[in-house]
Amino acid sequence: MKTRLKELRARDGLNQTELAKRTKVSRQTISLIEREELMPSLLIAMKLSRIFNEPIDQIFIFKEHSCYEEI
Repeated sequence: MKTRLKELRARDGLNQTELAKRTKVSRQTISLIEREELMPSLLIAMKLSRIFNEPIDQIFIFKEHSCYEEI
């Protein structure tokens, strides 16, 4: 999963601490999500969607992997 969280945060002039307060999570959680080390819960993704006025699938880009892909 790729994330545009850092880009959107910079666009809106928010630091990690400010975004964490608005989403009611720790700054460390925001950092982990930005570094793509943690997949956010649906609730956090929905909060971020509202904060940035962006659809969830424009903040988090999911790549589907098929077990039937050709090698």
